[in-house]
Amino acid sequence: MRKDLHWFLHQCSEENILTPEQIHGALHGINAETSLEELSSMLENSGWIEDSDFLKRAVRNAAERAAGEEEPPALPSTDSNVFHDAAPDFAAWAKLDDEGLREAMTGWIEACLNEGASDLHVTSHSRPRVRIHRQMHMLSEEQLDPELAERMNLVLLTPEQREEFKEKWDLDYALHLRETESGFQLRLRVNVMRHEYGISAVYHMPRPEVATLEELGFPNAQRIRELLSYHNGMILIAGPVGCGKTTTLASLVNELNEQRQDHIITIEDPIEVIQRSKESIVSQRQVGDHVESFEQALVSSLREDPDIIVVGEMRDLETIEMAVTAAETGHLVIGTLHTRDSATTLNRLIDVFPPIQQKQIRTMVSDSLRGVICQRLIPSTDGGVVLATEFMVNTPATANIMREGKETGLASAMQTGRKQGMRTMDESIVELYNSGQITHETALLHIKDKNLLA
Repeated sequence: MRKDLHWFLHQCSEENILTPEQIHGALHGINAETSLEELSSMLENSGWIEDSDFLKRAVRNAAERAAGEEEPPALPSTDSNVFHDAAPDFAAWAKLDDEGLREAMTGWIEACLNEGASDLHVTSHSRPRVRIHRQMHMLSEEQLDPELAERMNLVLLTPEQREEFKEKWDLDYALHLRETESGFQLRLRVNVMRHEYGISAVYHMPRPEVATLEELGFPNAQRIRELLSYHNGMILIAGPVGCGKTTTLASLVNELNEQRQDHIITIEDPIEVIQRSKESIVSQRQVGDHVESFEQALVSSLREDPDIIVVGEMRDLETIEMAVTAAETGHLVIGTLHTRDSATTLNRLIDVFPPIQQKQIRTMVSDSLRGVICQRLIPSTDGGVVLATEFMVNTPATANIMREGKETGLASAMQTGRKQGMRTMDESIVELYNSGQITHETALLHIKDKNLLA
């Protein structure tokens, strides 16, 4: 979490404006792109903070304090002792040779992974932290010395990766750890960068095993499996950063791999979980290592006799255009987008194209789209997170909405399409609240139509 947002929430806690539960909920509603003003508006719109003078003062103070070198104190929802046993002796680590430090780092990463962490942050001039259930936890009260932090982060790189990092001062790569008992090869997605105080790295940790849709928390798992029975068309997985789209994608690929006898080509950046061929042939390609770009991989995949093409991220015009074309020409395409619900997903899919092409693309998408799975992780009453999910199936009603560009009517069409398994995000949040899995405050923060909770 950025320092300005951290200082803002700290002030809310210090002046008893927000409870620890509310701060816990707010942490799940923000990401790296959230601005101070957006966080302030979100808390005001939710009804949690009605004092506009406090909000203005807190925004101003947080911006000023973030500009300084002082590190913000731990928030009340952060238990700095959760990973007490995982805190290394950094003074001893500084004396290790490269081989010893590499072994120490690998063991530390695995220990954090075994504790359920999703990310490990190793940053110079800062205390190391892990993220679990989307909350940050301190691993030590000791700030990392810049020289040691640089060694810790660079010791895991190959000579080629070190040269690339020295040239660009920013590197994304996949760190191989081990192969799990069930045959999945565990790989971490890592970003290393240089910042004002030295070298920093984030180690993103996937689940050690590929989970089933039920284990991930999808209440409509069988309906989702029905989409996997198609041999052409497009399935989209949508959600904000950190909501588990990659995990869901891996689960779907595993289902296809076990149930169908096809050629599955995945295009990923990077590959996080290597899946061995079972009933299907699985060819996984990593952008940057095996192919230059998503677009190039899609173009070449059409010449490689694929049945199913999985696109790790559909983020530009060329990739989306090729994916839509592949779906129309007899392939099943599964891709992810950073969008919040079905309506914004469809708008993003169309809006990347020039206006002159959009009518044609709307027609193509309305014909080829099979369904949209939207997901979001929300803080639960037991201190963890729970999955809220939206599911849209392409029916004559939704296809007509797509062709006409009337996405504002999509929610209504989904509500009347429950027999096809459709559900809106608001309906999912209400179900989670009624079943006691989330609090009323958390539901209010994430739901669009607050009247549903009245």
